[in-house]
Amino acid sequence: MISGDMRVLLVEDEPSAAHVLAKGLREQSYAVDLAADGEAAVFQAATTDYDAVVLDVMLPKRDGFAVCRTIRESGCAVPILMVTARDAVEARIEGLDCGADDYLVKPYDFGELLARLRAVIRRHSGQAVPVLGNGIVSLDPVTREARRGDATHILSAKEFSLLHALLLRPGAILARSELEERIYGWNEEVESNAVDFLIHGVRKKLGADAIKNVRGAGWMVDKAA
Repeated sequence: MISGDMRVLLVEDEPSAAHVLAKGLREQSYAVDLAADGEAAVFQAATTDYDAVVLDVMLPKRDGFAVCRTIRESGCAVPILMVTARDAVEARIEGLDCGADDYLVKPYDFGELLARLRAVIRRHSGQAVPVLGNGIVSLDPVTREARRGDATHILSAKEFSLLHALLLRPGAILARSELEERIYGWNEEVESNAVDFLIHGVRKKLGADAIKNVRGAGWMVDKAA
């Protein structure tokens, strides 16, 4: 899968649907921010660097077509997956013409949404997702497997996001706030010891020295030798 360290803007005005989708995406290691209307979506897309936008068409204030056009007119090329109950061919054409990368008609299977989301992100990046490593541990973003020596471990979604963030910058110290931003979305409540708990879990699987604490500053993984 393409997920860990990926931030998605989910634009959905129906609270229960937004909650279910956000929960499902977070379980797949995406950091999710929510917008409940078109104006909020335009603002958030303009002020935050997202890896993808999941955009409902039927929205208050501005509909999804207007949001998509505004994002594209601003020069932003973020992948946009448009979602709607309107299954007319004309509606799908309008969505694609206003700049959406793909179009998904309700009702849909959540697995299909994930597959389409991965596809638009992959097309946008134009490359396969590389295995990350520092010569001590390696992390495969596709399988979510972490390896040290001959031992392979499956990480939880949030453990994966944590290690992914650290391995993107070996040798760099990431503060608690930076790690929380990589792991959690704006609307997700974060307990004060959440990062410590995740680091404990990763260390238990990969060794106490896999992630190092820099007192008063944050955490890091060693640079490759």
